[in-house]
Amino acid sequence: MVLSQIIANGEEPMKKTLEKMKNDLSAIRTGRASVALIDGLRVDSYGSLLPIKQLANLSVSDARTIEVRPWDISQLQSIEKAIQKSDLGLTPVNDGKIIRLSVPQLNEERRKELIKVVNKMTEDFRVSIRNERRVMVEALKKAEKDKKITEDDRKKGEGELQKITDIYVKKIDEMLKAKEKDIMEV
Repeated sequence: MVLSQIIANGEEPMKKTLEKMKNDLSAIRTGRASVALIDGLRVDSYGSLLPIKQLANLSVSDARTIEVRPWDISQLQSIEKAIQKSDLGLTPVNDGKIIRLSVPQLNEERRKELIKVVNKMTEDFRVSIRNERRVMVEALKKAEKDKKITEDDRKKGEGELQKITDIYVKKIDEMLKAKEKDIMEV
C-alpha cells in the first residue's frame, strides 16, 4: 500500500510538468496564427491585470491572422497597449471594433533561434522530471528506514519510478520533435 501510494504521488507532479511544458510550447511562435500566442497576455483593465481571454473573444481568421474582439469596446485601447508592450513582436491593427494581429512568417535565422530556446526549455523539463524521481526515491528510502516497506519493495519501487520517468522523458522528447517540425515548417 505504501509503495503504490509513493509511486502514485510521484507520478502526479510529472503529469503537471508535462502539462506545463505543453502550455509553454504552445506559446512559442511558429509562423502560424494561434490564439495560444496571446493566451497568457495580461491586460490592465479597470485597475487590475486580467488575462486577455477574460476581456475578449480570441479567434484565428486565417493561417496568419488572429482576431481579438473585446466584449467591452472601451477595453480596446487597453488590449492594444498590452499587445504592443508584450515581447510577441506582433503589431496590432485596431479598426475600432476588432484588433487584428498579423503573424509574420519566420526567417531561417529566427527559426534556428527558436529551436535553441525550445531545446533549452525541454532540457529544463527533463531535469524537473528527474528531480521528481529523485524526491520519490528519497521517500522510498525513508519509508524503508521507517520500516514501512522492505528493501525489496524499495528496489522494486525504484525500478517502477525509473520506468515512469523514462516514459515521461520520452513524451517530452516527442513533444520537442513535434515543435521543432512545426517551427521549421515553412
